[in-house]
Amino acid sequence: MKDSIEEFFHSFRQELMSSALVNGSFELSSFMETIADELLETGFTEGFELCHYRAQRGMRIDGYWFNDEGVLSLFIADFDSRVELESINRTEISTIFKRVINFFNACITKDLASYLEVTSPEYGLARQITDRFKHIQKLNLVIFSERAISIRIKEIPDDEILGIPTSFNIWDISRLYRQRNSRNKKEPLDLNFEEMFGNGIYCLPAHLGEDSYKSFLIVMPAEIIASLYGKYGAQLLEQNVRTFLQARGNVNKGMRSTILTEPGMFFAYNNGITATARGVGVKENEKGLQITRIIDLQIVNGGQTTASLFHTKKRDNADLSKIFVQMKLSVIDDNDISESVVPKISEYANTQNKVNAADFFSNHPFHIKMEELSRRLWAPAQQGAQIETHWFYERVRGQYADAQSILTPAQKNKFKTENPKTQMFTKTDLAKFENVWDEHPKWVNLGAQKNFSQYATRIGKSWSKDQSIFNEFYFKRAIARGIIFRATEKIISSQAWYNGGYRANIVAYTLATIGEIAKNNKQSIDSLKIWKSQKIDPVLEKAISITAKKISEIISHPPQGISNVTEWCKKDSCWNKIKDQTDIISASLPDDFFGTLISDTDEKESQGVAKIIQKIDDGIKAQKEAISISPTQWHKIHTELNNRGLLTPKEAEILRLAEKIPFKIPSEKQCIILLTLLAKAKEEGCIKP
Repeated sequence: MKDSIEEFFHSFRQELMSSALVNGSFELSSFMETIADELLETGFTEGFELCHYRAQRGMRIDGYWFNDEGVLSLFIADFDSRVELESINRTEISTIFKRVINFFNACITKDLASYLEVTSPEYGLARQITDRFKHIQKLNLVIFSERAISIRIKEIPDDEILGIPTSFNIWDISRLYRQRNSRNKKEPLDLNFEEMFGNGIYCLPAHLGEDSYKSFLIVMPAEIIASLYGKYGAQLLEQNVRTFLQARGNVNKGMRSTILTEPGMFFAYNNGITATARGVGVKENEKGLQITRIIDLQIVNGGQTTASLFHTKKRDNADLSKIFVQMKLSVIDDNDISESVVPKISEYANTQNKVNAADFFSNHPFHIKMEELSRRLWAPAQQGAQIETHWFYERVRGQYADAQSILTPAQKNKFKTENPKTQMFTKTDLAKFENVWDEHPKWVNLGAQKNFSQYATRIGKSWSKDQSIFNEFYFKRAIARGIIFRATEKIISSQAWYNGGYRANIVAYTLATIGEIAKNNKQSIDSLKIWKSQKIDPVLEKAISITAKKISEIISHPPQGISNVTEWCKKDSCWNKIKDQTDIISASLPDDFFGTLISDTDEKESQGVAKIIQKIDDGIKAQKEAISISPTQWHKIHTELNNRGLLTPKEAEILRLAEKIPFKIPSEKQCIILLTLLAKAKEEGCIKP
């Protein structure tokens, strides 16, 4: 049974206090980052940087993000660590928005940056706003509130600030509550085309009356597509597509050329858009059927088409009036069916494109493997404790909460004891833990989504080459890296020299530097030791604190022409400058630090043993699954694939052997091939999935 909003508020408050304690941060920072993580996952924002600034002149800012499309999001908190759920009214909302507007105005009209400390995060933001003012296409002002707004406040109209189109959004506790309780784990868009554009859009139904599935063919005006993308951005893109665009940029040169030089041919040249929805509103007139409303529109293929139309209109002032795009819209209003069907539509729609399989993140076998390991492996009990625990990998957003939704209070307490919230980690967390140690700290500084897209591409290539490297050792090493990562956040926050800014940047480059120093000495961090103790030792803690101070000094003084530290940390030149100083940093570390490291030979030996074990486990699993399939079924697969000319002589021989189960038992290697043939038979439609 779902909690009430009051129960959710108190649970959320405990979550914040626990997170702040574990990460060594203030509750305000934990509050902002927790809600930002929710928004990142759903595409409401593409990134988030903390930046707390208050002034007596009625100005305040708590976070920001510049995206690649000229959109600046400014975030402000309504947070006072309240112990009871309270409401927030329209007057209070206006006052809060006024503070962030004052900050923005002061950056432009009063040169606010010139009054701020040059090493502070607020200086970097203010200077960046001033320098990029002419290139800001849109301003998003967002309140994060621990209070609940009245249901009467449905929407705040868009406006302009200093000539820039501005939208106003409020993420209050009730909106967060609705999102976390949503089966989709996201707040659906409700698009009323008659209200937004004056008319519905003509369509052709393409379904046969199935209750749970309807489909429509639509010729969409490009102006409407660009307008929707301009207003909602990545919220329109299904998460797989969002990841794809993060990795490959937004504008296709061929599409841009067609838009500008042959707009009338765009329909003929373009493959169109594939989309899904949870519901539609339709009406019929003398001209035909119109779609008047779409609930939870998600583009699962054609994200690059959508982005290219928007960007070409914005950057080149292109006329889109003669351009139309074909759209296939699948409407799936059954939540249970939607959870399994929508990912398949996304995957199959993108098979014609060169999309790395890992981009289909939650469904990729790598993530399924990590989930299986996280549920199976017990982390050793920490000193003084008697209970072993799991590190819970949330492969799909909301799994941690869903796992508790049907439990009794006693069962829920047991679950939380065995799966502490502080040991829950997501796909974007895993990408951060891994990339900083694998010489990719710049990616981590690009933001959660872009960092994950890079990690997904890298993992996809590795998975296709050798799946056995993703084994128990890989998982334990990833957790050890996560323990170090979170410990480093806490260490930095407790340092006397730390002024409260750029912690994420310092963490990424501190760990990358320690990894670089170890590599230069042909050594590695002893991951298994950290896994066994579930904490870092005082020697590593000392090395981290020394390195972090050095890193803070380096990144706080970007080269001439770069005023924003955060932007500096996103450049290769920043990492190169740090690497040039690793010898100096290494010399400042305590001698006993190097004694805690293990040799690269020992590290590779552990990896090799784990690979062998994994291959044995995979073989046993494959043999068990292959033997469970009847000889009759194998005979059918053999006949169907052979009739279609899809078998090699070796594969045919192995299938003939499978037809003799249980009198003849295929080897583990043969069973792995049999399962590959089983998957091929399903793809070819020889047997039902």
